[in-house]
Amino acid sequence: MSTYVYGITHTSHPSLPEDVDGVGDPPRPVRVLRQGELAAIVSDDPEELRPKRRDLLAHQRVLDAAGEGGVVLPIRFASISPDDSAVTSVLAERADHLLERLRVLDGKTEYNLKASHDEEGVLRLVVAGNDEIGSLARANREAGGGAPEDKVRLGEMVAGAVQAREAADAELLHQEVGTAAEAVSVGPPSTGWLANLSFLIDRSSAEQFLAAVEHFRRQHPHLELRVNGPLPPYSFVDAPGQHAEGSTAEAFKAAAHQPTNR
Repeated sequence: MSTYVYGITHTSHPSLPEDVDGVGDPPRPVRVLRQGELAAIVSDDPEELRPKRRDLLAHQRVLDAAGEGGVVLPIRFASISPDDSAVTSVLAERADHLLERLRVLDGKTEYNLKASHDEEGVLRLVVAGNDEIGSLARANREAGGGAPEDKVRLGEMVAGAVQAREAADAELLHQEVGTAAEAVSVGPPSTGWLANLSFLIDRSSAEQFLAAVEHFRRQHPHLELRVNGPLPPYSFVDAPGQHAEGSTAEAFKAAAHQPTNR
């Protein structure tokens, strides 16, 4: 039977409470696999696992319960290994890396910050900060809207300026808020966001980080910021710059060099 992996910790980590259930319906009992100095928190893999709220919350509850006893490397939802032996093989093969990440992430948490533009606010900045755009916009207004080609030209100029502003604001956010973090991970681009950043924060410094975000928000009212956290440090389980195919989660899936049933 395939093995579902929740997280990695030290062998000396305290046992989980008996009432902590894993994913699946009915919930699969959570157990621990040990290999050397490392331990994997796992359960049997339920059939037909899907990213439903029930199972997402169960995955999170297991990590929350484990985190109360010490540092845990969280593994992303639906990380399935062929069997228990494959899991312990990864623990053995990646022991140095996993122990190093446990050391780095001890006492740390993750905050995710997504940013987007307030449309009216950024348009005001773009027009005020670009003489050519401002002049053409005024000329079009005075001409009762302007000729079709002038409207098109203005729209293209505004779109280009907004795109440039998105890149500049994303970099500014990274630089200014990132100074309050121990590490920053840039998430994949997504529609609707000009920046998707995850910050590794010492738990004792969380208030200072949130204050830095609020200060940035006040200084740049044309930006809309959404903060999510504290979270398990999913974005920092692997060393910065490590390719996805070489990630710890992928290693569990590929450990036996054969596909799972999923």
